[in-house]
Amino acid sequence: MTEKTTWQTSRIRIFGIVQGVGFRPFVSRTADTLGITGNVCNKGSYVEVRAQGTKQSLQEFIRTIEEEPPERAVILKILQDSVEETSSFPDFQIIESAHESGDVFVSPDIAICPKCRAELFEKTDRRYLHPFINCTSCGPRLTILDAMPYDRERTSMGAFPMCDECSFEYTHTETRRYDAQPVCCNNCGPRVFLLDGDERDHAAITSARRVLQAGGIVAVKGIGGFHLACDAKSEGAVRKLRERKHRPQKPFAVMMRDPNAVRRECRINSEEEAHLDNHQKPILLLPKSGCGEIAASVAPDLPSLGVMLPYTPLHILLFSLPDGLEDFTDCLVMTSGNPTGAPICRTDEDAVEALSSIADLILSHDREIRLRADDTVMDFFDGAPYMIRRSRGYAPLPLMVSAEFQGSVLGIGGELKNTFCLAKNTLFYPSPYLGDMSDLRTLQALRQALPRMERLLAISPTAVAVDLHPRYETRRFAETLGLPVFKVQHHHAHILSVMAENDYLDPVIGVSFDGTGYGTDETIWGGEIMLATTRDFLRLGSIAPFFHVGGDLASREGWRLAVSLLHSVCGTKDAVSLSQKLGLATEKETSSILFQREHGLNTMVSTSAGRLFDAVSAMLGIRRFSTYEGEAAVYLQSAAEAAEKDGKAFQADALLSDWKASGAIEKAKAGSDPLTPLDGRFLLSSNNLFRHLLQHRLQKEPSDLLSLAFHQGFAAAIGAACRKAREITGCGTAALTGGVFQNTLLLRLTQKTLENDGFRILRHSLIPPNDGGLAVGQALFAMQRLQDEDGNDN
Repeated sequence: MTEKTTWQTSRIRIFGIVQGVGFRPFVSRTADTLGITGNVCNKGSYVEVRAQGTKQSLQEFIRTIEEEPPERAVILKILQDSVEETSSFPDFQIIESAHESGDVFVSPDIAICPKCRAELFEKTDRRYLHPFINCTSCGPRLTILDAMPYDRERTSMGAFPMCDECSFEYTHTETRRYDAQPVCCNNCGPRVFLLDGDERDHAAITSARRVLQAGGIVAVKGIGGFHLACDAKSEGAVRKLRERKHRPQKPFAVMMRDPNAVRRECRINSEEEAHLDNHQKPILLLPKSGCGEIAASVAPDLPSLGVMLPYTPLHILLFSLPDGLEDFTDCLVMTSGNPTGAPICRTDEDAVEALSSIADLILSHDREIRLRADDTVMDFFDGAPYMIRRSRGYAPLPLMVSAEFQGSVLGIGGELKNTFCLAKNTLFYPSPYLGDMSDLRTLQALRQALPRMERLLAISPTAVAVDLHPRYETRRFAETLGLPVFKVQHHHAHILSVMAENDYLDPVIGVSFDGTGYGTDETIWGGEIMLATTRDFLRLGSIAPFFHVGGDLASREGWRLAVSLLHSVCGTKDAVSLSQKLGLATEKETSSILFQREHGLNTMVSTSAGRLFDAVSAMLGIRRFSTYEGEAAVYLQSAAEAAEKDGKAFQADALLSDWKASGAIEKAKAGSDPLTPLDGRFLLSSNNLFRHLLQHRLQKEPSDLLSLAFHQGFAAAIGAACRKAREITGCGTAALTGGVFQNTLLLRLTQKTLENDGFRILRHSLIPPNDGGLAVGQALFAMQRLQDEDGNDN
């Protein structure tokens, strides 16, 4: 006791991802190793430690916490202060959690760790073949959570009392499952079973494997929802899934048993493999190897596959359960379990209603999913992840900005690829992916997810930001929340999202290119050059306007836009003949489009870059229409990349010489033509580029070469537009965003052009450039408005 009187007592508060990642057990073990006594407690928004020891041991304690935390933890800051303690702690304990207000960091779901995977197949281990094996380093988190702090009784695992052996592991520091909230085993954990069948546990998994092996379709309940699975090597099985799901062309994601299967089917480098096999296990787009065994109809006529590795023990057992079934496939289509347009199914009732007509069998379990989380999808660009859909494994990890913001807001997101974003002070929390709000089931999913996220993150927004479009379901829903509503122009929100991700809040030249967004002039925008700040924007330029004929149909049928552009660049008579010559439309179809155009029926002025890509794809004979959003542009990019791979870049550039000589930028002149802008903005010569490519198309130049020329020309026009914007504004930072920049070929060409011109470039990485990132920008706009209204000018 004499030595102990010289000890000091510190209160240490650790902020970040420190819940659901084995942090408190780590702190406890570290304290025992260093001879420190005290306790650790989960406060909801942070972890608090009372530590008693010598000055030297406390310093080493904090150093270890800061430099050697659990691999899934993310420490943002550590605060330490000395406290007066009247008595000595006898040992070090994890004590009962106590919620306090403050910034909250909720761990995403974590893929099965290597140690649990090894135990899964260890015959002497009591969790041998346990479909729900997990530990402090892995397992479900967000999707089973009811409330913070993260403790078992506040998760859906609270329905499963621990057996004596699991309870021992849960309460003893020497085990890997000390304080692991989802801990369970074959005796006390959730059970796997077939819906409308008697089989349970391993028998149920074997039944599912038999159906898959026979070419059938199985719906499988995972961490954040259901998948639809079939043998990815079976052309018949994949086509059956396409027919039943009414998904004729859109690529399917493939889950592969192990990295060896991935290396056989795809070309993959070490950086990509590290991300594919990390604890988040996203779907990663990878180039096909050219010598794989995947059925052609998984990703028809495309050079890449969306690939993921098994991230739950149940997935692993689907591939490798030792049940005597030989030659089981090592590649399964694993696509979202939902009807087209609806959110991923979450409950058994959802699955029975929506998937029974698609799946031959439904494999479920009784661990309830509290919050949907579809799979994350990412590409790779310039050696780093490039997000397409941010969800499982990443949501709700927050972005942090450096401004001194105060307050709480909600960005409700857009109509397509919806996510919402809750923001409190400097932290912005994007939700998991929900889907397209054109389906009322997705709107219902939003109604369910929003209050749950508000509760988990302890955020009560005082304002909501919405898209400017008056008929968006998200806007209508937001207006029922009883909060002040801030309206944000669609493309401005895109630019704000890339600014937030890069923590760059000074003015930028925003290049916001996507499908469609509602403009302040009530026309369709989509190819915009803006001077943007967190408060406002100035529309400096756009692609050349054209007539968007055919309403919503034109968004799916690019031939309609191609015919409209033919009329604009060639006149009525030539448009009729050229439309038939190019195989765009019949004489009757062409006449209908031109009649609508000339009489202003179902016709709007558009600057949509996305629809321009659709029109070019149709004109080049690549895709006349799209069966899913972005299809025409995807195949246009694929053709261009094939030409580039074949060494046609210089040839494509040479085709553009006459177009470049005429100028990639044109100054609009005021006039009576409805396509003539009256706001004084400059225009990218995109219509002239279309005309130029048309001439070469009529000269029988190959479509892949012309596609590459289009990408090169479009990137050159963006570069010229940014130079023009810099001349006008003096701003030298360009922000690239919007769904068109999912096209990594265009992104690379544009980035190279801008870098050569000395621009600082902001682009996305872990927030999607498409509408899935829109809510982040909306939230930033709303947060800035709060500061301005409160007089806190940043």
